[in-house]
Amino acid sequence: MMKKDNKNNGKKNPYTIYWIYAAIGLAIIGVQLFMSSSTTRELRTKETFNTLLREGYVDDVVLWRNVGRVDFRINEGGVEAIKRGDYSGVDFENIKRALTDQGGRAVATPAYPKFSFDIASTEVFINEFDEISRNRKEEGLPAVDYRVDEEHNYLSQIFGFLLPIIIIVAIWLFIMRRMAGGGGGPGGQIFNIGKSKAKVFEKGKQTNVTFKDVAGLEGAKEEIEEIVAFLKNPKKYTELGAKIPKGALLVGPPGTGKTLLAKAVAGEADVPFFSLSGSDFVEMFVGVGASRVRDLFKQAKEKSPSIIFIDEIDAIGRARGKHNSVGSNDERENTLNQLLTEMDGFGTNSGVIILAATNRADVLDKALMRAGRFDRQIYVDMPDVNERKEIFQVHLKPLKLAKEMDIDFLAKQTPGFSGADIANLCNEAALIAARKNKTSVEKQDFLDAVDRIVGGLEKKNKIITQDEREAIAYHEAGHATISWLAQYAHPLVKVTIVPRGRSLGAAWYLPEERSITRTDQLLDEMCSALGGRAAEELIFDKISTGALSDLEKVTKQAYAMVSMYGLNKRVGNISFYDSQGQSMFTKPYSEETAKLIDEEVGKMIEEQYRRAIQILSENKDKLTKLAQKLLEKEVIFKEDLVEIFGKRPWETSTADEIIEHEKEVNTVQDSTEKTSVENNEEGLEENTGKDSENISSTN
Repeated sequence: MMKKDNKNNGKKNPYTIYWIYAAIGLAIIGVQLFMSSSTTRELRTKETFNTLLREGYVDDVVLWRNVGRVDFRINEGGVEAIKRGDYSGVDFENIKRALTDQGGRAVATPAYPKFSFDIASTEVFINEFDEISRNRKEEGLPAVDYRVDEEHNYLSQIFGFLLPIIIIVAIWLFIMRRMAGGGGGPGGQIFNIGKSKAKVFEKGKQTNVTFKDVAGLEGAKEEIEEIVAFLKNPKKYTELGAKIPKGALLVGPPGTGKTLLAKAVAGEADVPFFSLSGSDFVEMFVGVGASRVRDLFKQAKEKSPSIIFIDEIDAIGRARGKHNSVGSNDERENTLNQLLTEMDGFGTNSGVIILAATNRADVLDKALMRAGRFDRQIYVDMPDVNERKEIFQVHLKPLKLAKEMDIDFLAKQTPGFSGADIANLCNEAALIAARKNKTSVEKQDFLDAVDRIVGGLEKKNKIITQDEREAIAYHEAGHATISWLAQYAHPLVKVTIVPRGRSLGAAWYLPEERSITRTDQLLDEMCSALGGRAAEELIFDKISTGALSDLEKVTKQAYAMVSMYGLNKRVGNISFYDSQGQSMFTKPYSEETAKLIDEEVGKMIEEQYRRAIQILSENKDKLTKLAQKLLEKEVIFKEDLVEIFGKRPWETSTADEIIEHEKEVNTVQDSTEKTSVENNEEGLEENTGKDSENISSTN
């Protein structure tokens, strides 16, 4: 039985402290409004008061010295005069309206409302008041007195004193709560900088991916499913004495579905799933990485059984060096040391399974890779033709497809494609169909999408001189001729001199899906790659920079054959390949051996170049015919080579299927499949594909 979390199931209290802050603020505003309100009517100008004062119509005059305000009442004579309309003006209209509100009755003066006005200077007001009083005395009229007082509103003063303090305290509390993670979640603020940044998925929530959504990867999926099954039904395994695996490391090229498998585990597992990347442990502060590792495992143990997934673990799991320069890697190594301790240290770590993914397993520390930390290393390889078919079935579901879509054909046309490549291909095909205003996605849209992904966008308006165009045509014709006549070269699908992306010409091939490669196969591929430059020298007696990518490819391949694969007789059965990458700054062989390797590489390349010259010389008329057809049509397909050279006696069944499809489509401008593409990088061709990738085409 699994442990259940006895906490409050993550329910949040709706009555947070912010409601208290809001209530205090509203109370303060209400008190201030209440204190500021009174029965006093405010006048616009002081002249209204002076006019009434000269006539002796004011009583109960109070000068509030500390607030700069004067209050007064109008006596009965003033009330009668205002009602009769003896005076005009805005203030007198307001006074009349205020008196009318009282019913206009001849009652005692204190029953009438107070009126007030603000003064800028107390001395000026007193001088004016005294002058008016003297004038009345000189005229024999009774004087009007006033009294000076100071207004004391103790409640308002208290709030006026406390309000800034309350505001400062509230702001301070708010900032402290934010810094402590109250407003941004755990680990998001400065006081939580040492907390784990892992996202927690409780029992498959917040993710819609299950094992049904993971196509292909049958072997990897089987081992991952077993871990999930152990968590769901541990008794089945523990009765036989088995222990749950402590960790599984997913290794493979980018785009093959490692993270997708982890998402499926999060969706399937009935236990808490902690997900984060290796870079989440990295911080500019010392000790933060190790602190986050400790906090992550602390949370996982509290909710055990649980699963932790660390994506791109090579960010913190790189091999530790022996001679670090001035602590340059100390922080990363401290983080790794803490991770090693938590995974299988002195303390117990039962009930927590570690999943990790990387495409750089060669750089990981050996201590991290050992059994007891990662008991299983699951290699997630590129999908084969059957797995590609399953992946297509997943990614084609949301698309509106034309009838009779041949998924087998699409799978055969995409050797070397990863799951991410296939997803991108399906999306690109849908975009192309929408661009052409189609109501459904057709087979040709997928072939055009392959052209777009592999070769780039067509640029038919690119300015190319006639001489350059001829050089490109013969260059591509040279590749096509050698690949057709060499037995082990990849079968050709399509050749074009229409610029695509950065290339001025390209050739598409359909590589065989093979697990091992023999010497004669590698030599034929080298000869085919050198066919472009050989054709230029044979026809024009000149060479150009267009073979840059060809030479780069051939040079790397030759050095690999001599120094890595042990395919050279003079060097012998020796490999200097360093899978751990620990001798990248030093040569693992002597200067004499380096000289021998250079000699053999140069000799091998020159032999294949002379071989290419010989093959093209023997078939010069056919090479010229092919180049002229390429200049005329700009795009030629496999059947054009069959017409010129005849069928290849060693042709594979897969290639025959593609030829049949080319005949069915029967359009010159419909294109192609994923391939190892040779493109013109500097003036002619650039190789944008891999030998193990690409496609067949349509005619």
